[in-house]
Amino acid sequence: MNSLELARNIRLSALRMVHAANASHIGSCLSLTDILAVLYGRVMKVDPTQPGWAGRDRLIVSKGHASAAVYSALAARGFLDAAELADYGKDGSRLMAHVSHKVPGVEMSSGSLGHGLPFGVGKALAARQLGAAWRVYVLLSDGEMDEGSNWEALMFAAHHGLDNLTAVIDYNKYQSLDTVSATLALEPLGAKLSAFGWDVAEVDGHDHDALAEAVTRDTQGRPRAVVAHTIKGKGVSFMEGKVEWHYRSPNAQLLEQALAEVERGHA
Repeated sequence: MNSLELARNIRLSALRMVHAANASHIGSCLSLTDILAVLYGRVMKVDPTQPGWAGRDRLIVSKGHASAAVYSALAARGFLDAAELADYGKDGSRLMAHVSHKVPGVEMSSGSLGHGLPFGVGKALAARQLGAAWRVYVLLSDGEMDEGSNWEALMFAAHHGLDNLTAVIDYNKYQSLDTVSATLALEPLGAKLSAFGWDVAEVDGHDHDALAEAVTRDTQGRPRAVVAHTIKGKGVSFMEGKVEWHYRSPNAQLLEQALAEVERGHA
């Protein structure tokens, strides 16, 4: 399965899961889908038959509220039986509404924002000290860049030259109930990251070739930051760029419309 097919499958599954669970965050799931598809489909070294393989690359999903997309990606790659996705959000299910380490392929339970990058920095430093070849990828939301813990981690990673660490920021320009710019402006985000000593690339977060190149390029000894400019709700016309889909769940009629758009390639 190529990354474009993987992205379509993730979108379809996440839409069904959020609808069935009457859950939130479908807009957030759809904005980072292409990033997940590139990481799982083109970049990371993982083995679904051995989720705990010592040589695997580590993906830390700090943006834990986009769990439906993460679980969909894991199922598509074979870490989970796809039938288990129907349990998403149910009482007693390990497929919780925020990413859970109880799920094969998940490195860290997340959802409380601002913790993924510090955790990933620790993992990258450990790999350096162990002489291990595996890499660490951290997927963050733009809104959580408000958290001071991230900026401490950014300084630490640059100071130690952790070039085995890549942070990808899903920059969809919305957080909670408003735009990022109205809540706490981040710009110039790329220049700030660069000033903190990181190699920075800004790309279209839905362009698979551009993403793959950005997360694999030589950084000459620096940690890598990819600012992925995305669209909240990407792939579904009535969700794109609409802050309401941070919390809203599609009813049966809207679900069918959304699935049809993804199937015929609105994205």
